[in-house]
Amino acid sequence: MPELPEVETTRRGLEPLLIGRRITGAVVRNAALRWPVAPELSSRLPGAAITAVGRRAKYLLLTTAHGHLLLHLGMSGSLRVLPAATPPLKHDHVDILLDDGQCLRLRDPRRFGSILYAGEDPASHALLRKLGPEPLDTDSQTLGAHLHAASRSRRVAVKLFLMDASVVVGVGNIYASEALFRAGIRPAKAAASLSRPAFVRLAAVIQAVLAEAIAAGGTTLRDFSNSDGLPGYFAQELAVYGRTGAPCRACATPIRERRMGQRSTFWCPLCQG
Repeated sequence: MPELPEVETTRRGLEPLLIGRRITGAVVRNAALRWPVAPELSSRLPGAAITAVGRRAKYLLLTTAHGHLLLHLGMSGSLRVLPAATPPLKHDHVDILLDDGQCLRLRDPRRFGSILYAGEDPASHALLRKLGPEPLDTDSQTLGAHLHAASRSRRVAVKLFLMDASVVVGVGNIYASEALFRAGIRPAKAAASLSRPAFVRLAAVIQAVLAEAIAAGGTTLRDFSNSDGLPGYFAQELAVYGRTGAPCRACATPIRERRMGQRSTFWCPLCQG
């Protein structure tokens, strides 16, 4: 599933192509995505100009005077701006038509993505209102203090704690593994056992990993491609994720893997001992 850097990469690619464009209509070839495609896409939004392309966690937000569209890429979705007359392929489910003859096309082979209407106040939408803070919107001291306070009654493993979107958003499976490696923290360590200084250090590492991944264009593992159809390149820099049995880049100890919360977790038993 695309994580925060991949979604942010998509947002940055789409922003200059969408700002100021008016929505003229929609072509819905398959409304049966994770949730039905928002009917407001055809009933309320035609004629509205797109004034902002934002992101909250892994959701994209298209802002118009007639309300917000909330888009999620699911496990395999991608968004491209291309001429509306371009023949659709098998998994091209929705086109948002634009006034310059282009369209914003959602391609989603697994159909776990979504296009929803979030009204005038997207922060109050059911999918957004309980989300934790954005990790890149504050300094590491503030984020670390927040993580420390939120962890005090949590005996859950710190990796699962970081992946809880009600605690902090955007630290998905890949980047949780990478950040914990850089911080020298074993993924199974209880969140409540970490000190405040340890969380401040971890917060700084999380911010660095996410910023580097965004700068590199996101991480391509299987399905993701950005809005230009080009893959991200951060996968070349992964230290532990997907490297089971390979030598640690720091100490040459073989990287280990285990299942945590039904997700694969990777760590170095020496560097994260």
